[in-house]
Amino acid sequence: MRIDVDPAHCDRDGFYRLLTATVVPRPIAWVSTTSAEGTDNLAPHSFFTISCVAPPVVQFTSVGRKDSLRNIEETGSFVVNFAPEPLFEQINATATDFPRGVSEFDAVGIAREPSLRVRPPRVAASPVALECELHSTVRLGDSTVVFGRVVHAAVDADVMADGHPVVTRLAPLARLGKDEWGTLGEVREISRVPYARWQEEKA
Repeated sequence: MRIDVDPAHCDRDGFYRLLTATVVPRPIAWVSTTSAEGTDNLAPHSFFTISCVAPPVVQFTSVGRKDSLRNIEETGSFVVNFAPEPLFEQINATATDFPRGVSEFDAVGIAREPSLRVRPPRVAASPVALECELHSTVRLGDSTVVFGRVVHAAVDADVMADGHPVVTRLAPLARLGKDEWGTLGEVREISRVPYARWQEEKA
């Protein structure tokens, strides 16, 4: 038996809770920005993914007009900091609705480090930082999708092996439904089957 839910006949928050509990796990873009006045902002956004590889473009969605979005529109740049498990409490704390003009870096006590190519700082303890210049934005209802061209990536050598980030060393956090968060758990590997081999095996 299924429960049918028509978004046209469901309140916005109710369908939001259904979507965010179903589309899981979601990686977290821990976005640092700097306002035109010079205040550094840091906030987690869990509607986040890769848009393009050549050129490298990532995207996140601002649900509503948050400081991250306003700062990016004003200055044209931002940093996506990787959200690792050891920083769980600090990441959650930066989701607090601090007033505009208050820096989450300072309020939460998160160390900065300068970026190489953009104005906003990186999170010093984050193992990977993607420095981005604004590519474009798309408004969809109450949300704005932000596309950023990655102009520099800074990766902690400790999470690398053979030139590749090791997921168990990265220890990524993910958002689930309600106030739930996910950690990496079991890692499984399986290779894709080329069609030629698929045909041979089925013959």
